[in-house]
Amino acid sequence: MATNWSICGVCDNLQITKHSVVWCSECDEGLCGECKNHHAVSKASKSHETVSIAEYKKLPTEVLQVAQTCKLHNEKYELFCRKHDCPCCKKCVKSHNDCKSLTDINELIKDIKNSNAFYELEQTLMEVVKNIKQLSTNRNETLKSIENKKREIEAEIKQTRINVNHHLDKLQDDLIKELMKVEQEEKSKIEKMLSTLKSKEKEITEVQENIASIKRHASELQTFLTMKDIEKDIAVEEKFIQSITTSDSKNQVNISCQINMSLQQMTASVQKFGEINVSSDPCDFPIQKRKDRQAQIMVGLPTRNIDNLTLKFHQCINTELTFVHGCSLLPGDRMVFSCYKQNKIRVLHANGSKDFEIKKIRQTFDVVFIGDDSIAVTSGDLKQINIIDLKKHKRKRSIKVNSNIYGVVYKDGHLIYCAGEKGIQMINLKDETITNISNSKLPELAYVTTFGDKLFYTNYGKNSVTCCDYHGNTLWTFCDKSVLSLPFGISVDNDGNVYVAGCASRNVVVISSDGQRCRQLLSGDDRLKAPRALHYDTSTNELLVANTSNDEAFLYDVK
Repeated sequence: MATNWSICGVCDNLQITKHSVVWCSECDEGLCGECKNHHAVSKASKSHETVSIAEYKKLPTEVLQVAQTCKLHNEKYELFCRKHDCPCCKKCVKSHNDCKSLTDINELIKDIKNSNAFYELEQTLMEVVKNIKQLSTNRNETLKSIENKKREIEAEIKQTRINVNHHLDKLQDDLIKELMKVEQEEKSKIEKMLSTLKSKEKEITEVQENIASIKRHASELQTFLTMKDIEKDIAVEEKFIQSITTSDSKNQVNISCQINMSLQQMTASVQKFGEINVSSDPCDFPIQKRKDRQAQIMVGLPTRNIDNLTLKFHQCINTELTFVHGCSLLPGDRMVFSCYKQNKIRVLHANGSKDFEIKKIRQTFDVVFIGDDSIAVTSGDLKQINIIDLKKHKRKRSIKVNSNIYGVVYKDGHLIYCAGEKGIQMINLKDETITNISNSKLPELAYVTTFGDKLFYTNYGKNSVTCCDYHGNTLWTFCDKSVLSLPFGISVDNDGNVYVAGCASRNVVVISSDGQRCRQLLSGDDRLKAPRALHYDTSTNELLVANTSNDEAFLYDVK
């Protein structure tokens, strides 16, 4: 802000201190009550709008700090340079001698608050807020999802532990039962043998006792005969004992347990109960985006009506090419042309001299600048996109597509192209994924361009220009053979006005952004002979048009 809004600027210049009651943005100063009345009737200022100081103070700080006079020369801004995107005073013009797009700033700011650009800015801000809220909602839902998933995983971990415990408990019980069974069986065998041995021992003991009695009291004959019987019994017992000693019955019984190796190794091999993984899935909701604005639109340039458009001839270029199917203006005041018949592209300087050309890349249909000092060239029915490095003057990669590929336009890292019978397709230049936009069949040699959330394409077979959205839904179609015949090349300016080259009608026609009105801008009287390619540069407001039947192209400034 240039002055103190609390002090009347007029009185201050007279070295009188009075508090201001209103603010005039045109004069960039405050006014007291007396000066306000004079300001309202003065011929120079009666058309100026004023606002109370209280209301003016409510403006954002960044708005209040906007300087309305040149900081370098302390003079009022009178011009605006589109190339450098800055206002200029008369003295600044010396440093903008090479700029072709200096415009009277009063023309630009006229009715700016009611302009389409200001409306678009308001809509964009609304959509940005909506997108932020949508993203916030999405993130909050993701937080809840993470919490729910955490609880699910905890339950799964605990259940797994319970299952493992139950399984191990069962295995343990089975093993103990088996141990008890084995012990019982072996114990039973030993106890049975002990019982037999005890019985044998008792019988032998009785015989021993009988022997002592026989020895004292029995007759010799009785003793002899009894001995014979006892010998027989002893022989049987000895045989029994021998059978035991030679059998496994006397072996030492050992019970052991071999724990499963998997269980023994568990503590060594199983170092983790599990693993927590984090992954992300694409968020499947649309982010609204009205359109990509050039810097000139974002500073509030007014919408141009097609009735007020004027073309100022700037230059005739000798391309030395025939059958030019594509052209584009490049940064650094260069331009590029693609020659379908000669299979080459040629890059020219602003003065028409050749910078470089690339030959033998087979069919070269349309060409478009894609940033990063690169251009993309389509190849018609060869189903291929060639990416050319403008610095190294060579092809740096080729991309195969699944259809014929003709007219092309670049937007946000994607190429949108006419795919013949497959309609309109879009390819991501990073991962080369292809998306179908429109399935409406197109003839060969169709061209396409884009503006915001709309696409525009030509169909020479129907002599039509169609506008659709990114879902392929038709918004309008222009068709008037008496005005536009065999439409090919198509481009769009900052206000959505559509420029089309009529090959058979030998003209360039501009169609309003709503498709309701049209106007012929160039004709055969302007040396157009079967024009096929054109390109509107939104950064410089220049229009490049190329003939296909001879080697001439024309550059115009669009006002």
